[in-house]
Amino acid sequence: MQAAAKVFAERGFHGATTQDIADVLGIRQASLYYYFPSKEVALEVVCARSAEGFLKTAQAIAAGPGTPTERLSALIRSHISPILERSDYIKVFLTQRHFLPNPSRQRVAQVSRGIEAIFESTLREGIASGDFRSDLDPRLSMLAILGAANGVPSWYQKEGVSLEKISANLIGLILNGIANNQKPVGRRARR
Repeated sequence: MQAAAKVFAERGFHGATTQDIADVLGIRQASLYYYFPSKEVALEVVCARSAEGFLKTAQAIAAGPGTPTERLSALIRSHISPILERSDYIKVFLTQRHFLPNPSRQRVAQVSRGIEAIFESTLREGIASGDFRSDLDPRLSMLAILGAANGVPSWYQKEGVSLEKISANLIGLILNGIANNQKPVGRRARR
């Protein structure tokens, strides 16, 4: 699957062939069919593995301790931090999943919706607790947050900034924008 992720990330689904994947592995093309029956299935597995990793981490954060602000910060950080070690999987998920056949796309989308639900639920909890502004639309806020986090892989290397710094800045931007008062969240958190 790592070879498939690498090839799909470099060449895109339509530009990749099973021979390309076999070449990366140093095996015959026919041997690949032992692992997956088609290029489409390989793409589905790569996309699913990427999304499932995010979902498992998000579920652990949601079930853990902390305020909605702390959990949202952890969710954002966990959404950005795997970019280095799982970059091919993430790039394929973000840019190639729309090439999946409809049933496969729906299966992968279920996992994505699980991630979205955790972010949205955390936002709703923050609104209910008074941590976040009451005028926020939790769904639109969740989409904006995930959109910002999902955009990071396309530009972070060009900026020469660490993912840790990007995470901290994005978290600050988001939390300061949704906080229930005008005080920056970073200052409030230091008390």
